[in-house]
Amino acid sequence: MADQENPETNPDAAPAAAETEAAEAEAQADVASEEVAPEQAAPAEPAAPAEPAAPAEPQAPPLTPQERRVATRAKRGRRRPSSPEERLEVRRAKAVARRRRREQERGKKTTKGEGTPPAEHGTGSPQVRLGKVVSDKADKTITVRIDIAKRHRRYRKIVRSSSTLHAHDERNDANEGDLVRVVECRPMSRTKRWRLVEILERAK
Repeated sequence: MADQENPETNPDAAPAAAETEAAEAEAQADVASEEVAPEQAAPAEPAAPAEPAAPAEPQAPPLTPQERRVATRAKRGRRRPSSPEERLEVRRAKAVARRRRREQERGKKTTKGEGTPPAEHGTGSPQVRLGKVVSDKADKTITVRIDIAKRHRRYRKIVRSSSTLHAHDERNDANEGDLVRVVECRPMSRTKRWRLVEILERAK
C-alpha cells in the first residue's frame, strides 16, 4: 500500500497524478469562463426614456415697420438727447471728432503729389475765331459775326447759326466786311473779351 501511495516508489502512480491535476485545471477554467460569459452576454441596459418635448411657444405676430424701427434703435442703444446740456455735450464730442479727422487728413496731404493742386491761371491756349466784321463805328472796337454750320445729331441736316462779339482793334485797322481772326483775351470792357489778331481778307 505504501508503494502505491508514494509516486516516487511507484512509477505508474506519477502519470495518474498528472492527469488528475490537468483535469482540475480544466474544470477551474470552465467555471471561470462561465462566470465571465454571462457578464459579456448580458443585454445592454435599456436607454433612459426621452424627456417629453416642451410645448411649442405661440409665435408672436409680425412687427409693423414702426415697431421694427423702434426695436432697431433700442438694439443700437441710441437715444436723442432730451436736455439742452446733453445736446451741447453731444455737439462738443462731434466737434472734437471732426477736428481730429481734419488734422489726420491734413497730415496725409503734406506728402508731395497729394491733395488739391494749386490753381493755374492763364496756362491754357486761348480760343481763336474767324468771322466777318459787321460794324466798325465804335472807336478801337469792331463787331464780328461768327457763322456756325453744324450737322444735326439726329436728322443729319446742316443747321446754320451765328453769334456776334466785340473785339479790340487798337489801330482801327479793320473795316466793315473784312474777314478777320480774333483771339480770346482779358476783359477790356463790359462786352469786349476778344482782340483782333490779323485781317485775312479785305472787303471789296
